[in-house]
Amino acid sequence: MQHECKITVLETKVFTDYQEKYLADPKSGPCPCFKAGDTFLLKRTAECDDFYHLMNGKFCGEAWDAISRYVYTALQGGSIMHKWTNDDRMMIACCNDGTRPVIFKIERIDIPETEEERLWLAKQDFTNHADDAYTG
Repeated sequence: MQHECKITVLETKVFTDYQEKYLADPKSGPCPCFKAGDTFLLKRTAECDDFYHLMNGKFCGEAWDAISRYVYTALQGGSIMHKWTNDDRMMIACCNDGTRPVIFKIERIDIPETEEERLWLAKQDFTNHADDAYTG
């Protein structure tokens, strides 16, 4: 089975009070790299390795550092956040910028290569419920 990873920007935040108090440029504003609705589809094949090449400069380095472990897990077919989110194949995470964080949805996309894999995938239940939730 092949796996891809889709990253969607859900929201960008800006905390002007923190920027005014702590930043060299107190009027920095929101993140200039992303806007809500941006999507990125990553592949990791012999022909194309978006993970290793850090998406060829299409992604902020700080944001990549914050979410890359989830992206790697998705591309390897792993459970991104077992018993945390309502779907094992998905994670909500944000970048490290405390004054203008970006909220990302990271999703594992499963691509069956055989009929056996397609049938196996159709039988899977990746949902997590509150009764089983890991609450840290």
